[in-house]
Amino acid sequence: MKKILILLVAVIAFSCSKDDDLSLPNTVDPDGSADVEVQDFMWKAMNFWYFWQANVDDLADDRFESTEEGSAEYTTFLDSEDDPAAFFENKLQYIEDRFSFYNEDYRELTNSLAGISKSNGLEFGLVRFQDSEDIFGFVRYIVPNSNASTVEIQRGDLFTGVNGQTLTTSNYIDLLFGENDTYILNMADFDNGNITPNDVEVSLTKQEGLAENPVFISKSFTIAGENIGYIMYNQFTNEYDDDLYSAVEDLKAAGITNLVMDLRYNPGGSVNTTRLLASMIYGTNTSDLFLRKRYNDKLQEQFNDSQLEINFADNVNGNSINSLELTKVYVLTSSSSASASELLINSLEPYMDVIQIGDVTRGKNEFSTTLVDDRDNSYLYTPSRVNNINPDNQWAIQPLIGRNENADGFFDFTSGLQPDYELKEDYSNLGILGEENEPLLAKAIELITGATGKRNFTVKYPINIISSSKENSLMSDKMVDDTVYDLEF
Repeated sequence: MKKILILLVAVIAFSCSKDDDLSLPNTVDPDGSADVEVQDFMWKAMNFWYFWQANVDDLADDRFESTEEGSAEYTTFLDSEDDPAAFFENKLQYIEDRFSFYNEDYRELTNSLAGISKSNGLEFGLVRFQDSEDIFGFVRYIVPNSNASTVEIQRGDLFTGVNGQTLTTSNYIDLLFGENDTYILNMADFDNGNITPNDVEVSLTKQEGLAENPVFISKSFTIAGENIGYIMYNQFTNEYDDDLYSAVEDLKAAGITNLVMDLRYNPGGSVNTTRLLASMIYGTNTSDLFLRKRYNDKLQEQFNDSQLEINFADNVNGNSINSLELTKVYVLTSSSSASASELLINSLEPYMDVIQIGDVTRGKNEFSTTLVDDRDNSYLYTPSRVNNINPDNQWAIQPLIGRNENADGFFDFTSGLQPDYELKEDYSNLGILGEENEPLLAKAIELITGATGKRNFTVKYPINIISSSKENSLMSDKMVDDTVYDLEF
């Protein structure tokens, strides 16, 4: 038996709405270096918004006698780390917080959250062998109209090196996510249980502003008399809400009576987009509770029920939702399914039968928002106010600011949502996404049609979690968490 160790990379979600009645802490900048100015923004934003503010001693309201300009104790604290990243991690972040992060440039962060990034369009997973620092990668899918879509590479292909260097735990971030826009992948074969380098090389080039439509596949099948709709949806991105609704409308017009939502690679996104999708699937009764938000104690008391409770929706950008009105939905998941993906499952559970197929989800039951140095807007990033962001501080932070509860009050899934039918992906036989015989989709079709025994669902070489270019473009290497799994070769 040979063991492999999977790289676990946290994933994120994002959403928040501004409430005009919120009051801010003191917003006077201290007299110090540019970095201290950044750290002043970080402390005040986190002191106000952070979900675990009460659990971090250095974020306590009475931690400093004063946070005004010239306060020696406060300024010394701000200058206690050499850079803002270390300050955020070491002084402000709660030890149990797996998902809050930051970026030196708010533009890069907000573009990534909108599905726009500097990317070659290759989405992949990374695996490393136990007792070795070496890593191999496998291709999950290719973003359409990207550089990767123009070269000879496809789902299921394997690679072990970049630019002739063997991938390891210490160099993969620099090689795959570093500043080099072009790199060469050194490909490999899967042969009798071994990952063996071959002589094939694939050159890829990152392009600025690559936009990924998260509605990756939408199609319908008629199998054994059942009309089945399938949507592979890879990020809850509100810029594509109309595309998502168009896909659902097309499936309804096709007469589907069963829906398979493929969220296996979906790390989360907009809470509002999640609400819209839930309404498209279940129904548009705006009196039904979709979720209840819970902030830190300081913020919670400033909201009333109407601000904390979000109900189902009846329109998308002003267009009435013609809901599928299903009583059952099938959801495909992996351990890369997180946040808004988990929210969709959890918030639909009180109202319909949600059949989860795949792997345990990531376990992110909190929500976050983008905070920037716009002190007159409660630090909330608002596209129309980019000119109000401090020109001397372009940093953004993405802290967890609250937790979502469903209509039954359930929220406790930090260990992930357990599938009803466990089926992990297999890098020796990933299948073709959207095809009837792709193992996860095939399992859903089997359950819908009752046609048992017609497909082979045996998984010999399962994958547990995936590190992708989408995830790494958002987060720092400190968020890699290693876990060992025993796999037979």
